[in-house]
Formats: sequence, C-alpha cells, structure tokens
Amino acid sequence: MESAASISRRSFLGVLASASLAAAQTGKRIPVGLELFSVRDELKKDLNGTLQSVAKMGYECVEFFAPYYQWSDEEAKNVRKQLDDLGMRCYSTHNGLQSFSQNGIGRAIELNKILGGKYVVLASPGRVNTLDDYKRVADTLNQANQKLQRAGLHAGYHNHDAEWKPIDGKKPLEEIASNTDKSVMLQLDVGTCVATGNDPVAWINSNPGRIRSLHLKDWSPEKKYQAIFGEGTCPWKQIFAAAESKGGVEYYLIEQEGSAYTEMETADRCLIAFKGLHK
Repeated sequence: MESAASISRRSFLGVLASASLAAAQTGKRIPVGLELFSVRDELKKDLNGTLQSVAKMGYECVEFFAPYYQWSDEEAKNVRKQLDDLGMRCYSTHNGLQSFSQNGIGRAIELNKILGGKYVVLASPGRVNTLDDYKRVADTLNQANQKLQRAGLHAGYHNHDAEWKPIDGKKPLEEIASNTDKSVMLQLDVGTCVATGNDPVAWINSNPGRIRSLHLKDWSPEKKYQAIFGEGTCPWKQIFAAAESKGGVEYYLIEQEGSAYTEMETADRCLIAFKGLHK
C-alpha cells in the first residue's frame, strides 16, 4: 500500500488541481449549499418538494447523507435530473463505512458518478477509542481514495466533536490529517470545533488546500447547536477569509441540527444570515 508520507504523482496532481480551483475562485463567490440532514424530516416526506423549496431559497448545491446509498440507479438519475433542472449541484455525499469497504465502494462510486459528485465523505468512523484506531481509519481512507481517484472522485473525512478531544496528548483529527494522503479532503464541521474550545481558523491555516468544504454549523454556550447560523460564537468572517485564502474551499454547506423554527424556516433563515455575513 502507498505510504501516507509519500504523495504519488496522481495525488500530487490532485492537490494541484484543487489549488488551481481555489485560485480560480479568488474574488469569486463560493457556492453555498445545504447539508440535507438539516431538513431530514421534510426530505423523508417529500424529496422532490424539499429540493424544489431549497433551490427556491437560493441554495446552489446540496449534500445527501447516508440513505442515498440505498437508491437504485433510476432513483439517482431522477434526482440528478431534478438537480440539473433546478440549477443545483451535488458535490459530495455523506457516507457510512460501507461505502469505503471492499464490497461497498463500487456502489458508492456508481451513485456518486450519477449524481455528479466529487467527494465521497466518511461521516462517521464507527467505534474508535485509541489513536491506533484512528490510524486504521486513515488507512481505510487512503485505500478508498486510491480507488475513488481512478473514477475521478476523492475521499473526504467529516469531523465531529470526538476528533477534537485529545487522546494521549494528540487530537484524533491531527492523526487523521497527518496519516492521510493530501488529496483526501478534510471537511470541517465548524460548530464542533468551536464547541470543544478549538480554533477553526488555526486548523484551516495548518491544513492548506485540504479544507475544500465546510459545514457551517454555529454554536453558542446557551443554545448549543440550536443556535441558528450567525447567532453563535463562531468567528465567521475570519473563517471565510482563511478558507478562501488558504483552505482551498470549493463550496460551503450550511448545516443545522435543529432550532426553535421549522426545518425549512431554519434553512431559509440560515441562508439569509450567511448572505449578510459573507460579503
């Protein structure tokens, strides 16, 4: 297996391509989308209607989460057609470990190619307790990434709060970053970073070119993750500046775990707040 310390020519070109995309976007508006977990109940009731409503709000892309993996080819093609008709994109999907397994990765590739995606993101590593466990997760990402790259895709990793809490003096997310190929995207969940007392701007700056998407989830001591985007303590303007100057961000994704409002009203309020802050 290719060592994580060495970057293959193919991986190096992938990093250059991402850097070129970020450079091309300098001074341009980065697409803002919605992680559809934010409207999960509505999505269960009416997928097509939810996508229409999200597009009408002004979202430019969406990220599907694990249930998409159960779709047939026909269902995925119908969703892709609707996205095209609505002028929206699906740049990435959230996945369980099955999508990174030897028997399951082929299906993940097929579905993500149909959807027009670019990143197959591991949303959760499963039961992990030690740094060695996280090293094995990094190995899984590297092995999957090699197969995904041959299909024109890349692996990604989405952090939660556990990855920010040190084990034996080292943060698990540092273990993931240092042991994965540079072409593996590190998708930053901002809210969990801030909630655990960590600095999202420092993390972005220390991993240039790898923070290609961010989950824009806010957090406050009072409302926790129920704080709507812009209501919490996340330093959004500094985060945007770091993501667009060093992080290599290609698209933003608003995520909301719940609020005092309905799912759809929450999504709408978050986008309005984003447009007010990201100028």
